[in-house]
Amino acid sequence: MNKGLRLTEKWLQRALWLVAFVFAGFLIGLGSLVVGNLWDVEDPLTVEQFMDPAQLGAARAELAQASARQEAARERFEQASQKHTVAQSNTRTSRATFDNWLATRQATARPDQDPELVARTRALDALELDERKALGAVEQEQQAMLDATQAAERAQMRLARLEEPARQAFYEASRAKELRVFLYRLALTLPLLLVAAWLFKHKRKSPDWPFAWGFILFALFAFFVELVPYLPSYGGYVRYLVGIVITFVVGRYAIRWLQDYLARQKAAEALPDTERRQTMRYDLALARLAKSVCPGCERPVDMKDSSIDFCPHCGIGLFDRCGCCSTRKNAFARFCFSCGTAANTTLAD
Repeated sequence: MNKGLRLTEKWLQRALWLVAFVFAGFLIGLGSLVVGNLWDVEDPLTVEQFMDPAQLGAARAELAQASARQEAARERFEQASQKHTVAQSNTRTSRATFDNWLATRQATARPDQDPELVARTRALDALELDERKALGAVEQEQQAMLDATQAAERAQMRLARLEEPARQAFYEASRAKELRVFLYRLALTLPLLLVAAWLFKHKRKSPDWPFAWGFILFALFAFFVELVPYLPSYGGYVRYLVGIVITFVVGRYAIRWLQDYLARQKAAEALPDTERRQTMRYDLALARLAKSVCPGCERPVDMKDSSIDFCPHCGIGLFDRCGCCSTRKNAFARFCFSCGTAANTTLAD
């Protein structure tokens, strides 16, 4: 805060700025909810909305049936594979036993064991036959699973062919909805920005300035933070074009404001010293003097040089002498700091 403000006024100014930021924060929170929920104003879009319901239902039913057959075939294949594994194990075990017995038979060369040899051979043949049957069942279920898998792939390809044009239509509809919702958001935030501009021009120095500044901050946040991320891209053209337009408008406003400011300053510097002081605020004049800046033209002046009583740039009086004690004092002060005599000043509050 500048040095011309009273202590209580300084803290009240800070408190009022806190009020402005808190007010803006609540408005920003509310605005964020409203802007975010505008997407739900229209019904949600799905790819299925752009597909023939009859063909879609038939394709999905075919895919479901093929998937069910594929799953059933997989389960049967696992069962058949397990049975084949068991048959292989039984055959290996029986063959090993037969080989050991046959070696013993050859070593003893006992003819009375020939009927047992025939029986063991037949049992081994039976196990091998069971193994071959189990292998045939495995191959049959493997073929069934392959057929079901291919049927599922064909159903999936048919569904994909149906979805391809639908996805393109869905994409176009989504872009159109995105643009419409952006226009909804623009219709909401643009008036806020216009109201903020009016408040900035007419109410930023009124007694209710904390609420005016709070609304201004809210409108700027809603437009540049809440709205800009939803700006349609279309390859970046829209974003860059909007950026160019906003930059041009802001730049033109800044140029005109600077030209008007320079014109006002030039006209003010041409006025007599007394009339110029009537347009200055007391607090602002003291703040500029504290920064070694002329209150009239805002150019730097060496305030420490006691020989300088007038601004060398615009000629306005910076220091004068008290009419009572002749002490050199600030020409904008309301009282003499040496004797307390009231100064003849016309500065506004």
